[in-house]
Amino acid sequence: MTEAEIDRIIGMAWEDRTTFDVIKDQFGISESEVIKIMRVNMKPSSFKMWRERIHGRKTKHRALANENVQRFVSSDQRHRDKTG
Repeated sequence: MTEAEIDRIIGMAWEDRTTFDVIKDQFGISESEVIKIMRVNMKPSSFKMWRERIHGRKTKHRALANENVQRFVSSDQRHRDKTG
C-alpha cells in the first residue's frame, strides 16, 4: 500500500460514521487488517485511545448501525451506489 492509502485508511478508521465495511469495499482489507495498520502507524497511546473509542461502537459496523443514520461521504472518498 502507498503512504497515501495508509493515511486515508487511518483517517477513515478515525471517523465515527465510516464503517469498517466501507473501508473493506474501498481497499479490500478486513477490520483486523485495519487494526494492524492502526497499531503499526500510530503511537501506542493514540492506538489505545482509538481502540477504546471504537470498541463495540455500532456506527463502525454496518450490520449494527441504524439504517436511518445518514452517512457523510467526503470528497476524497469513492462514491458508491446505494446498494453497496
